[in-house]
Amino acid sequence: MKTIISLSTRLIPRHYLQHVSHFFLRIFSLFLRGNKFEDPINGKTYRKLLPYGRINSRENAIAPDSMSLERHRLMWLFMKEKTNFFTNNLKFLHIAPEYCFIKMFKGMKNLDYTTGDLISPWADVKMDVHDIPFEENSFDVVICNHVLEHVEDDHKVMTEFYRVMKPGGWGIF
Repeated sequence: MKTIISLSTRLIPRHYLQHVSHFFLRIFSLFLRGNKFEDPINGKTYRKLLPYGRINSRENAIAPDSMSLERHRLMWLFMKEKTNFFTNNLKFLHIAPEYCFIKMFKGMKNLDYTTGDLISPWADVKMDVHDIPFEENSFDVVICNHVLEHVEDDHKVMTEFYRVMKPGGWGIF
């Protein structure tokens, strides 16, 4: 399995993987059930998680039902324990939306949820983070995970995030 995941993530473009991988992983997850690991995003438990990584694969990285990685599960716990994300009515911009979050966030009644990306098949708005197409002070929360290392001008992008964030808003970048 480790070899299949490693080869797939290296050879198949990410936006194609995003369309099909969740179907296969949900089926495979039935064979991983147990009580050693818990995915806080959906509460499911596993005896082991799947490996992930393009070159140096990490053991126990992907929770197969939600397709969450370690960073996603940590973000979920941070937002749950340290923020108003699950309790307040918030206007929320999610850049490069991760599959593990989309359905959950769309189902949350307290969120006015907008996704944006250049190529993601799940984005509501096709956009470049260097020129975000929203007015100033539009969002209470902005999340942009695992993107800044890919942009041309990170200072410009951070300026754009700050511009569209309401005073007192917060973000994860």
